[in-house]
Parts: sequence; C-alpha cells; structure tokens
Amino acid sequence: MIRLLIVDDSALMRRLLGRLFAEAGDFIVEFARNGQEALETAAIFQPDVITLDIHMPEMDGLACLDRIMLQRPCPVVMISALTEEGAEQTLAALKMGAVDFVAKPTRAVSLEIDELGPLIVQKVRVAASIPIRRSRRLKERIRQAHSPPPVLRASRSETFAFTAHNRLVLIGSSTGGPPALEAILSSLPADFPVPIVVAQHMPATFTGPLSRRLDKLCGLSVVEVAQQRAIEPGHVYIAKGDADIILSSRAARLFALPAPSDAQWIWHPSVDRLVLSAMNLVAPQALIGILLTGMGSDGATAMADLKKAGGRTIAEAAETAVVWGMPGELVSREGASDVLPLGRIASKLLEYVQ
Repeated sequence: MIRLLIVDDSALMRRLLGRLFAEAGDFIVEFARNGQEALETAAIFQPDVITLDIHMPEMDGLACLDRIMLQRPCPVVMISALTEEGAEQTLAALKMGAVDFVAKPTRAVSLEIDELGPLIVQKVRVAASIPIRRSRRLKERIRQAHSPPPVLRASRSETFAFTAHNRLVLIGSSTGGPPALEAILSSLPADFPVPIVVAQHMPATFTGPLSRRLDKLCGLSVVEVAQQRAIEPGHVYIAKGDADIILSSRAARLFALPAPSDAQWIWHPSVDRLVLSAMNLVAPQALIGILLTGMGSDGATAMADLKKAGGRTIAEAAETAVVWGMPGELVSREGASDVLPLGRIASKLLEYVQ
C-alpha cells in the first residue's frame, strides 16, 4: 500500500481527492490543511508521497516543500492552478524538488476530478516510486552559490538563413522535464550554432512562463511557439502546451508552428509528431534528438526511426531521470546513440555540433 498525505486548505478538495485515492484501492490516505500541519503529520505518518497545494494559510506550499526537501525528502506532486501565477509557482516548485504537478480543477470541481482522476492517480503512483536523495537540495544550493553569472547573449547583427541542409536539435521531455531542460540549455554557449526545438508535456498556461524563465537563465534566446516562427541559430523554440509543434519550410527557410492536438498522438505537445515533421524536411544526418525524463513512451518510436535513418540520438540515463519512461523506451528499442546522465548531455551536444 502507498502512504499518501494530501495537503490542501480546501475541505472539498481534501474530500474529493481522498475519495479518488480510496477508490483506487492501493493507498492509505492522511490529510493536512496547511503547510505547518503537513510537516507535523508527515513526521508521524511517514508518507511515501505527498500532494501539496500551493496557496494555503499559515505556511504555503512552496515554504512547506522547502522544509520537506531539507528535513525529510519525499516525492511531492504539486496541485497547481491553471494561471500564469500558478505556472510560475509550479516551475519554482519543480526546481525545488517536486517531481510533478497536476492542474487544480477550474470548473465544476467534482465533475472535473472525475475526468482527471485516472491521470492524477497515475502521476501520484509513479511519484511514490521515485527515490528522493537527501543531498539533492544541499547540492543544488551549493551549486547556485558558486555558479558563475549568466552568460550574456552574443549580439547578432545579421539574420541567419536556415535551410534544410543545416542542423537541428529536437528535445522531448515530460515529468521532471523543466529542471532537466534548464540544466542542459543553461550549459550551452550563447553562440551555440544549431537551433533547438523542444516539446515539453505541459498545459498551455505553463509553457509561456517556462520559456520566459529559461530565457532569463540561458545565453540562448528562448521563445514559446504560439504562432509561426522562422527558425534561427542561437534560439530555443518551446512548443505551446495543449497543442503540438511541427516544422514547415518556405523559400529555403524552416519554420516552427503550433498545430492543434491530434488524437493520433496520446501526449501533447507530441515529441513523436515533432520528430517526424522534422524528418520530412531535414536530412536525418543533420538532426540530433534528445529524449529526457518522462512517463510513457512519447518520442521513442520516432527517435528510434531517426537513429536507424542515420541521425544521432541521446537518451537521458536512468540514474538522473526523474522517470525513466520515455528515455528508457528509446533505449529498449535500441534507438539511442548515447545514454548519458543529465550533466553530460550538454557537452555531448557540443561535441556533436563541432
């Protein structure tokens, strides 16, 4: 049985989530109404996983998460509002050590909980199996204290024409993806010569804040693809959530554009769909695919095909992936040119493009 602590100041949310996990049959559930009560209950209950609301009285979710990760590390799934403020706070929580998030219902709560129920239960089950190291936050704080100042972007006085003969990096990620993307992209120089296109599984309200956050932290220019954009070196293009991202060409230039989500693809933005659209326009030898942490298998089929066709692919190693689902599937299909821990992916990428 999985010991679950539900932390939420809403009695209705506690009742609905409690019913949802009771019906799942493999959870023992305890409750807390705020962050302070959560810390006290966790010390006694010893949960395997915690769902944590962000907005609560006395001690909010971020302050509570900080204490949890320092005092008694435990997998935490954030309960997040589908607003820009909620997105910013959720990204901060993922950086602090939360392993995943679920969106708080915005309409008729009881009806929406029923719709989201299977996904919520799946995410919490997966989170419960993720080992959280006590040293994680300490290492992160030391790294931040001694990290060099952000790399300034190289000034660009010319427009870079991009043709189908040039190279392109394609990155797919899901659960645990935002911190992994930050680790890779912030390690690349401002003059990195190959454009990067990213499909990160996220709601639409989250990908804008994600791209702005990464843009502040990276030497590269990071933008969300909410409309058609010409692709240029020195840029990272983040797919808009709840849709897909595909590539098209016109007048010897390559463009990224959002596309309505298609039922043919289970996860969105779809990594498989992104990679396949790129393979239709760019020679496989000019493509580099990177599959990072995430549940499921999105991206594994297309990236395995890319490797067979002559492209290069990197799968994040199990030792650093929050969930070794997507990269693990790529490895099992013999579709990874390299299997690397997160800290070595940026240097391998630089080696590939030099």
